[in-house]
Amino acid sequence: MACAQVPLDEQQVTEQDALGKERTLPALHPDRKEDRLFVPYVPLSADACPAEVEEFLERSRFILEDLEWLLALPHDKFWCQVVFDTSLQKCLDSYVHHAPRGLDLSSASTSPVVAETHQSLHRVVFFAFLRMATHKESKENYITPAVFGEILYENFLFDVPKIMDLCMLFGKGNSPLLYKMIENIFTQQPSYYRDLDETVPTILEVFDSIEEKCGLRCDGAGEPLKLNAQKKPNAVSMTQQDFLDIILYLCDTSSTLHAFFSVFPGACATFHSHSFLCRLSSFYESVMPDLEKALTKRNFEDKSLQEDVWRRLSHSRRKMLETAHLLLHHTCLQPILEGVENTQTFAEELLQHFTSFLSEKRFLCDYDELFPIAEDISLLQQALPVIDETRTSYLLQGVHSAWDSTGRRKTKPSSQSPNQGAVGGASRNISQDVRQAEDGRETSRGAEAMLDVPRRGSNGAICPVSEAELESLLSCIRDLLPDLGEGFVLACLQEYGYDSEVVINNILEGRLAPGLDALDRAMPRPVKEALPNVLDSRSNVFDDDEFDVFRRERVDMTRVWKGRRKGESSQELLNDKKHISEQRARYQTYQTVVDEVVLQAGDSASYNVGDDYDDEYDDTYDMNQVGANDLDGDSLLNRRPFTMPRVLQQAGKAEEAEDEEDEEEEQGQQSNMNKDQFIQDPALLRERAAARRAAMQQRRGVQPERQSHVVGRPKGQGQTLDTFLDRRKKEANKGRGANHNRRNMADRKRSKGMIPS
Repeated sequence: MACAQVPLDEQQVTEQDALGKERTLPALHPDRKEDRLFVPYVPLSADACPAEVEEFLERSRFILEDLEWLLALPHDKFWCQVVFDTSLQKCLDSYVHHAPRGLDLSSASTSPVVAETHQSLHRVVFFAFLRMATHKESKENYITPAVFGEILYENFLFDVPKIMDLCMLFGKGNSPLLYKMIENIFTQQPSYYRDLDETVPTILEVFDSIEEKCGLRCDGAGEPLKLNAQKKPNAVSMTQQDFLDIILYLCDTSSTLHAFFSVFPGACATFHSHSFLCRLSSFYESVMPDLEKALTKRNFEDKSLQEDVWRRLSHSRRKMLETAHLLLHHTCLQPILEGVENTQTFAEELLQHFTSFLSEKRFLCDYDELFPIAEDISLLQQALPVIDETRTSYLLQGVHSAWDSTGRRKTKPSSQSPNQGAVGGASRNISQDVRQAEDGRETSRGAEAMLDVPRRGSNGAICPVSEAELESLLSCIRDLLPDLGEGFVLACLQEYGYDSEVVINNILEGRLAPGLDALDRAMPRPVKEALPNVLDSRSNVFDDDEFDVFRRERVDMTRVWKGRRKGESSQELLNDKKHISEQRARYQTYQTVVDEVVLQAGDSASYNVGDDYDDEYDDTYDMNQVGANDLDGDSLLNRRPFTMPRVLQQAGKAEEAEDEEDEEEEQGQQSNMNKDQFIQDPALLRERAAARRAAMQQRRGVQPERQSHVVGRPKGQGQTLDTFLDRRKKEANKGRGANHNRRNMADRKRSKGMIPS
């Protein structure tokens, strides 16, 4: 108990040696290590026989028992075993290197016993690493932080590649614990930051190596190629094993980087300092289309292998895009949202990255589909109102042109995860977004996501592609999957918005919609029905008239002519006003309106029986015109005289009628004026003029001028965005009019010699 409050690196322990003599040793000493052999981990292959499965289970039980014994040791014994037992480190490293990742687990069909054993082993290994990364277990059991960092670094208990693999294996569901664990390692030993900085060029060399193997990297472009020189292999001509190795290597690298950035965002700044994002976008643009094209052109004897390769390639694409988003979020967007100093610098850097993406058309479209750039720019404009609108509009136009150049259509926002369209690209919780974007099947056996969620296309009622494009899509899919019928492929294209990549991806992954799964995969293409005759379905106002040649066998051709008829003069045709006289006589009958009919003597015979007086008739309102003399009842007493249409009036009479109407309107206005008022109120006159001007502008479709906000609020209360923009506009344009430019113009005239000095 004397050393209870002393750190482990300073403690002294008294023990008996083999001869029974007591000796004093440091608490961390090689002689205090227990002699125990930890066996290394060996993975189970997918096509393992029963004997290999039994061997795997037995080896896993040995490792499980040894690690449980290690975790049960006291604090000093545990660290002696960790530091000085090399077999323990080999055992842990073998599991980190060879443990199956997410896609390996999803593709391997293991028995429940194997799955349960692997789950228990996975849990114990994680606890062992977690205890190794903890320097203080309690008030009594702890190590000095500086000494703890030296122990980790000098004994290679942790290194940067191992930390990345730990994020890949245990990141799913254990992100908070992993973050505290890695943060403690980097905090207590800053030398790991230097190792991380040296790791970035190595990862960039991985990209260069993949490009070189695919024949996309030309180091000696300036040197002429010899005739007898062998042509470099590309993704199509290389062997199948080399192609599979590239896909597996790319999938493992992209998944590991994404898991590392998701768990430990502090590493994003180090990668960002090496321009990793620009290199990632250019690598994606050059390699991913080439690999997809090579995959469609290759012939695989094993269809399950082809499906697995396509799934891994799609997984790599998504992880690379999500890695780029994590880098942008943690290095540019998050500082802007947190309101740190030099916000304008981070905004400028973000816009520069988006501008550099404009040349990478494929990468830009895929990135914008998962994380819409318009939402990030909108959020940026809300955080910084002074951002250049011309530049942002140029970026958005560049995104639209990238979609047009690739010939693709952007999917609807509803196909994204719920938190992607709520607030904006930058305000999303990144770790939660990444987890929801994946399949969502949580597993504690070791990996992150199993598969990506299949994308849904914009299914419309009308086919948005032409007949030639549709045939090209059908042939492209059937070349890769010849066992499918054209009818089934056509139904899949209609469901997923005629996007061949989405259709192939969902068919290979077995993630088709329930309606498509119920269809026969060998279904032939439906036969097109013959269109009905246009003449049979024709219907218009000229049906069955005298010139309907479709329903009449004979037509009077004397009533059909082209141009002027023979024997007719154009002057005679213009002077013929017979149709006007007929219309005038018709309209003259309407101006004869008689309120009372005067009966002459002898006209009583024409009276009907129903016109006689009826005693039951109520004549209360016949003499008393109740309500007829109200202000709004003038129209009941005053009948406006009938006006002849202008077309039917004689020349000169139309002008007289217009003058009479204008005089009546003026007289009506003057009568409405107050006769006792010598001069009208100027304010009332201005209101009437403004009303007339507004009505005239509304008829002409002129938009009213926007109210200026230059004055703004009192000083100290803050100004709105409209006030800021109006003041900037006034400052920029104040020299265009009035006398603001007199001095400049006078100097200009004097320099030209127009004004004597």
